[in-house]
Order: sequence, then C-alpha cells, then structure tokens
Amino acid sequence: MINSPPLTADGRAEALQRWLHSVLGQRPDELRPISGDASFRRYFRIHAGATSLIAMDAPPDRERLTPFLRTAALMEAAGIHVPRILAADAAQGFLLMSDFGDISYLQQLAVGDADALYADALDTLSRIQLRIEPAGSGLPAYDETLLLRELGLFREWFATGLLGIELGSAEEAIYRRLSALLVESALQQPAVVVHRDFHSRNLMVTGQHNPGVLDFQDAVVGPLTYDLVSLLRDCYIAWPDARVRRWAEDYRLRLQDSGSHAVDSETFHRWFDLMGLQRHLKAVGIFARLHLRDGKDGYLPDIPRVLRYIGEIGGRYPELTEFRQFLERRIHTAMEAAAAA
Repeated sequence: MINSPPLTADGRAEALQRWLHSVLGQRPDELRPISGDASFRRYFRIHAGATSLIAMDAPPDRERLTPFLRTAALMEAAGIHVPRILAADAAQGFLLMSDFGDISYLQQLAVGDADALYADALDTLSRIQLRIEPAGSGLPAYDETLLLRELGLFREWFATGLLGIELGSAEEAIYRRLSALLVESALQQPAVVVHRDFHSRNLMVTGQHNPGVLDFQDAVVGPLTYDLVSLLRDCYIAWPDARVRRWAEDYRLRLQDSGSHAVDSETFHRWFDLMGLQRHLKAVGIFARLHLRDGKDGYLPDIPRVLRYIGEIGGRYPELTEFRQFLERRIHTAMEAAAAA
C-alpha cells in the first residue's frame, strides 16, 4: 500500500501537534504515518488513552476539508459506515476521526470470502444509491465537462506524457469519437450519488457494519454504474469476467426489486462496460500523472491490469473496433518497447 508522506519541517507538524493538544487536552506522543491515498492529504494514527484515532493533514492550499465534512454527514445520515468526525479545523486543514484499523478489502480479498465481502460492499452501495436523494445532496454533477476532462488524462499524461506518443489528427479523431460515445452512455444512466472511488483500497474490513468507507470527499451526482464498476472491475484486483458479470447482474436485480432504477440486463451491462472504459482510461492517466508530476510511483504496477480491462472491453463492441486497433498499434507497441528498453 502507499504510505502517507511524513510530516516534514514545513511548520505543519508542529501546528498539527498543537491542534491535537488543544482538542485532546494532551500532546500526542507520536504521529505515526499510515497508508494514504493519491492526493496531498496525509494520515496519521495517534492514541488517546486506549483509543486509536486518525488525524488528517490536508494543506488548505491543496485540499479542502469542506467536501469531506459535507459528504461524511450525507453518508452517515444514510446509514453508511464512515469515520466519526471528532474534531475539525477547516481553516488549518486538520481533522480528527475514528479509526477503522489496518485491514483493507484489498488485503482481505486475497485470503477471505470474496462473495461475502462483496455482499457487504454492495449492501453499502445500495444504501448510497437509494437513501441519498441526488437532487437534494448539494453535490456537483458528474457532467459532460467533467467526464471529458477525465478522459483527457489518458491522452495527456499516459499516451503523450509517459509513453511519448504524439497522436496524429486521425488518432485524435478516433479518441474524440470514443469520448463522445462514452459520455453519451454515461449521461443516459439514472443519476445517483457517486462515491467516485468505491474500491478495495477505500473499503476497510470492520467487525461491525462492514465495510468502513473512506475517501468519499470527491462524491458527485452521476451515472448509476460508476461505483459498481469501480468495485467489481477494481484497478487493484481482478476477477474472472463471468464472476464480475454475475455480481453486476445480482446488483441490477437488487435495484429492480427495490422499485428504483429498473433497466433491462443488456442495457445495464452495456452501461457497466462503457462506464468502466471511461473510468479505466481516467485511472491510467492519473497513475501516469502521479508518477510524472507528483513523484508517486506506487501505482505504476497497476497500469497493465487496467489496460487489460480497457482492451477486453474494446474487443467486446463493434463500435470500439477503431479504438482497439489504436490500442494495439500504438499503446501496446509503445509499452512493449518501454519494457524492452
């Protein structure tokens, strides 16, 4: 897993210590870095008596605490197991919250009962989608502008930035047509509250009310299948396609039985596949950006897995043929050349 960067002598270490002292009535003996995410936030485990707590350091010029606090309240009201906020200082960018422990879904799926773990996760996802009213959530829309901006990450940071590929005009046209297709499919779907990073690194195994849900501050109102494909075609762990489709179909039937978002199986799975293609193109771009811009190399080993997802879906629909050929001709060739260098 990716470790939080340590607090350095930038003044924030002492400021966080002082803030925690004021909140807890005592100065913590140690701020121990724990696994972090792909943002500029940093997380630390502290102890207050026998209780383990998590302190977040979110530099205000880089990260805002307000979306985290707002979405935490929405999730908690819907019965989602999110960390309990004990204290917050949005101006300084400090937060103190409850601790879900160290065992993520990513770790447990390697040794545990995947069906049981996913059953719990899908229960949680259904509560997010059925209990939080999108129109009244106050969350931003996952609209055409944002979807296209995310699709641009693959071209800018991965194809050109990491692989050194300059797309010609014909290739740019192929990518524009692909992007238009993926955006159209996304916007056809019922709008729900979307966690946006609902995957195995952000779900924690908890003794009660499993799972604990983290990293929800980027939530939006958007496509029905986005979080489902984030979970089932996870960038960090892969399952046989037949198993993924069974889990996805079970979830479709769950929604249908609830009386909400009923859609036929063929349409639902097409939405699911194309939504995954959009998400995975974005993810590859982000992983490349983390390496090139932020010096974070921990996500590079996940790129081949995500590219396999992209290739599999590219071969599933006739309208994706020209994009799949572009992948094989340009992207895979460049990847092989880079591996051989």
